[in-house]
Amino acid sequence: MEPSACPVVLDPEGADLHGEADRLRARGPATRVLLPGGVPAWSVTSDRWIRRLAGDRRVSRDSRRHWPALADIPDDWPLRFWVGGSSALAAYGEDHRRLRDLLAPSFTPRRTERLRPRVEAVVGGLIDRLRRDEREVVDLRAEFAVPIPTEVIFGLFGVPDDLHDAMHRAVNATVRTAATPAEAAAALKELAECLAALVEYKSREPGEDMTSDLIAARRDGRLTDRELTGSLHLMLGAGSETAVNLLAGSVHALVTDPGQAALLRAGRVGWDDVIEETLRHQGPLMHMPLRYAVEDIDLDEHTRIRRGDAILLAFGAAGRDPEVHGPTRHDYDAARPNKQHLAFGYGVHYCLGAALARMEAAIALPALFTAFPRMTPAVPREELRPLPSFIVNGYRALPVRLRG
Repeated sequence: MEPSACPVVLDPEGADLHGEADRLRARGPATRVLLPGGVPAWSVTSDRWIRRLAGDRRVSRDSRRHWPALADIPDDWPLRFWVGGSSALAAYGEDHRRLRDLLAPSFTPRRTERLRPRVEAVVGGLIDRLRRDEREVVDLRAEFAVPIPTEVIFGLFGVPDDLHDAMHRAVNATVRTAATPAEAAAALKELAECLAALVEYKSREPGEDMTSDLIAARRDGRLTDRELTGSLHLMLGAGSETAVNLLAGSVHALVTDPGQAALLRAGRVGWDDVIEETLRHQGPLMHMPLRYAVEDIDLDEHTRIRRGDAILLAFGAAGRDPEVHGPTRHDYDAARPNKQHLAFGYGVHYCLGAALARMEAAIALPALFTAFPRMTPAVPREELRPLPSFIVNGYRALPVRLRG
């Protein structure tokens, strides 16, 4: 049957991301899906085909140039944050290189390593706070996984303290694919207001931060007003979510599977093994919307992606591709030899903050489990509620008993 004959309605609640990915993968190298609002796209869930398309020059992320359907997409579409912007995330060719080059210097290995003391300080402060906490049950997503990358990226961009709560609230809302149009519009409005306030503040009070650097680039003519806002949208809107879910996913795996924690204690695996296995097994970003075919692309004799078609690459699903990981693909095993994944993307859009996310996890996880070696889950796995999204992969809360 032609893959496009019966499009699959993608679950906006993300209730069973990996089960859904298995079903989509079984239909062929790419299959037609319907996004919120009935917007059609091609879903690609296998490692091989994701790599091919993410590295193909005939695939663009510039919706304004290469997605004719954009003209019919309403402003309150739940995925609007991810399309139609003016950042490296939504650019193609020379525009992408120019915009990425403005951000890349802040994420070199040397600059990332310079953030280590900041990460250690944030982690240490949170551990101290948790030690003083006398509650029986603590939500480690809200009180550990979220603050670490959020505080680090906000510090890197010079976000003032009085904007933190509103910025974080708006950022969270942009990944809610189950949002109503009214909720999506309100989230974008709040995020735009936060970013405008940030630009206004850093224009008056420049400092050694990325927002000040981007404002200087705008002043020098290397960046337009739209590109300045778009770049801040990208880094503050998507810059922390991967690390949040990496931290929460690693904690969840270890507290729910005593065998994995025993491997760590016995020295049979290290923290890098835990981090990479979490990235494989629970890729923090399931789908990264959207890409667009610049010209017709034939994947096989039955599957042609037409020029102008939207493409949804399921980077989080690649880590459980049976062609790569076989029959044990759904098992979490930090000792497995092959932990291949695409959690940080592939090709020219590979995540600039990948090294920072790994460093945050490598500092935070051993500190947490050293402080609370008897930590246990507070609710059964089946009671954990997934995030209401097919973009991000994680749980809304991670309740634990810190003292066993």
